[in-house]
Amino acid sequence: MLMAKAQNPMTGQMSGSMANFVTTTRNGENVIRAKAFNPKDANSPAQQLQRACFKLIGEEYQTFGGITDEGFPEGPISQSAYNQFMGANLPGAVDKSGDEPVIDYSKLVVSNGTLPQVIVTAANVTAAGISISYQTNLKIPKVYATDEVVVVAKTAIGELLLEKQVRGDAKTGTIVLDYPGIKATDVKCCYLFVRSADGSKASTSTWVPLG
Repeated sequence: MLMAKAQNPMTGQMSGSMANFVTTTRNGENVIRAKAFNPKDANSPAQQLQRACFKLIGEEYQTFGGITDEGFPEGPISQSAYNQFMGANLPGAVDKSGDEPVIDYSKLVVSNGTLPQVIVTAANVTAAGISISYQTNLKIPKVYATDEVVVVAKTAIGELLLEKQVRGDAKTGTIVLDYPGIKATDVKCCYLFVRSADGSKASTSTWVPLG
């Protein structure tokens, strides 16, 4: 039975079932286990699918080069960012409708926390790169102009693009990923999230589609 540990900072301890996974608590940590559909046949189609999903999400974590570690700062010290990433994405970020499971990037979560999710107002590919505009929403409690806005994208050939800036005190802000000549079809996925100035809190990531 495959397993990964998970801790949701907003819901605390977890228990019960979701999709093909079972959540339990052990020694103060949440543990996600893949259900054993047929314990006597460890190589059944269902077991193979479960292992493939775990492998996909685990490999996806590695492709972000550590930036997702910054996106999951609110879990307990005993809970690694890797386990939080696995717990956040195993239930819904894998598309199993085809012959082989694949990542559904529109549902992938690269950060998670208690800060309000960023509202994207525009996203365009320009001559300079990828330009994303967002609402600063400074009137929402616990939202500050000093918060750090983070945009991360991956290209089809595996390049990792990253840019950070302060949220700012204007009504809206714009952040640009510097990549002259890039095309929308070159981008595999793009996300925006915010962190508090001290890095102790984060928002759930916002998927940024590029047309």
